[in-house]
Amino acid sequence: MARPDILSRNPFEDAFARFGSAPLTLAVLDLDHFKTLNDTLGHTEGDRVLRAVERLLSGSLPSGSIIGRIGGDEYAVILPESAAETALILFDEVIRHFHIHRDPHWPRSLGLSVGLASRPAHASEYAELYRAADEALLRAKREGRGRACIFVESKMVLKSNYYPKSQLERLSKLSGALSRTEASLLREALDDLVERYRAEL
Repeated sequence: MARPDILSRNPFEDAFARFGSAPLTLAVLDLDHFKTLNDTLGHTEGDRVLRAVERLLSGSLPSGSIIGRIGGDEYAVILPESAAETALILFDEVIRHFHIHRDPHWPRSLGLSVGLASRPAHASEYAELYRAADEALLRAKREGRGRACIFVESKMVLKSNYYPKSQLERLSKLSGALSRTEASLLREALDDLVERYRAEL
């Protein structure tokens, strides 16, 4: 069976649109501590890691899945006719496989984190579903990385509880200028913060 192509962002979004309103799960995943590997082992080794991830996804996902590389080390997957709970089991196995079979020269902290959101349970349109999956990915990072999480809507905790209005306004402007979600920018900032104070951990 031929492995699916890895699409870039725009073709991936076009592929999502072709599913119309059909039920599906959207997964957003990236590599934990990928920047550390790039900085210590170089971009050539970083590219090798990305190829390994792409082979793993192409070989592990069910027929009909759509895979896209939507950022430097960020991927998205469309799983047609799949509930988020089913996708969670699948990606738990993908994460475990990556951990077991990764190159021993790669940093031990290198792993995969995944966020999941499904239609119609969590959202209908691509932008909303992507935002939900991205927030689930951020939660996977907060809860220890190397895991998959399903989106859970929380109305009890607001961003404004943590950030002053001026910061939220700048975050919103930056999100629009870079065509990235606010959650992905916060995740990047969190990664940088952890790396800066790694010696304290």
